[in-house]
Amino acid sequence: MLLPGAPLLRWPLRCSLRHPPARCLMELRALVSALGDFASLSLAESWDNVGLLVEPSPPHTVNTLFLTNDLTEEVMEEAVQRKAELVLSYHPPIFAPLKRVTWQTWKERLVVRALEHRVGIYSPHTAYDAVPHGVNAWLAKGLGACTCIPLRPSAAPSQPAEGTHRVEFCVGSPERLDTLLSKIRGIQEISCLTTLPARVEGEEQTRVTLSCSQKALLEVVALLSQNSLLYHRTEILLLQKPLLPHTGMGRLCTLSEPVSLSDVMGRIKSHLKLPHIRLALGTGKALESPVKKVALCAGSGSSVLKGTEADLYLTGEMSHHDVLDAVANGISVILCEHSNTERGFLSELREALAVHLQNKINIVVSEKDRDPLQVV
Repeated sequence: MLLPGAPLLRWPLRCSLRHPPARCLMELRALVSALGDFASLSLAESWDNVGLLVEPSPPHTVNTLFLTNDLTEEVMEEAVQRKAELVLSYHPPIFAPLKRVTWQTWKERLVVRALEHRVGIYSPHTAYDAVPHGVNAWLAKGLGACTCIPLRPSAAPSQPAEGTHRVEFCVGSPERLDTLLSKIRGIQEISCLTTLPARVEGEEQTRVTLSCSQKALLEVVALLSQNSLLYHRTEILLLQKPLLPHTGMGRLCTLSEPVSLSDVMGRIKSHLKLPHIRLALGTGKALESPVKKVALCAGSGSSVLKGTEADLYLTGEMSHHDVLDAVANGISVILCEHSNTERGFLSELREALAVHLQNKINIVVSEKDRDPLQVV
């Protein structure tokens, strides 16, 4: 029943998540921008290859976004059959540079098939590892109640102030101050130049503060070194990018209550829906040993986990010698195979993206995507 004075609402108010009408479309570039808002690509590791990897000729609109952990040829055919216009592949299918695009190798064939069927390919990879609502946060949910902090926090993409360094010094003589300021203002890449009254060793002086680039710093130091007393009282600070809260690679998780290693194994298998995992017991540890701190990293976590003090390391894969190092230090190791520590996140990602994109497009998860390794 319509209440008096209520506006007449016509269906649909927005596109249905399960059965979106055909007119639910997003222009590709708008969708890529929205995906960047969901997880900034600036958080990705410097060695990674993230973002829009394959782009059909514009204009290109997207009705169906297809999610997969690994884009294999089988998964690409599934995406084509599902009439997807954009594949979001967690792992970048193009990593090493391609010198040609032919039918000779499977990764080249992926590009060919994508362009033939006007399917874009986008990869977020380590950007999704770092965000607070990303892969590592999802993996930590399998441990039960715990508090988590990043093992390697991410820095903001830029500094609050311009420049890479801050320089501070005090000048007593007004004449010398005017001369210095005149010369400093002639140096390029100087910013935030301020002067404030200061009392130094009982004398009234002026404190000068400025921000500058690495190149400008050399000129500023050369100028100040012409006066030895001024030079030796100069302070130079390296401006660091601020760390982002709850953001970064890996997680160090502290369980609310210690539980046995056997119980943790059961929780992980249940969360990842795996019948088997691999375990290396730390020296002096047993299945009944209590676990309070877990260091985890989805995928291949050796470089992130190494050196972390914890009762247990949880990741997809580690080298033989890294496992030996952990065991020798009394740290147990659980390995679940690389993509098994990532793939389950896709279902959660589907729901999160549906909200983020306001249900404007259809989002489906691959049914063919799976870890290449099996227990036989």
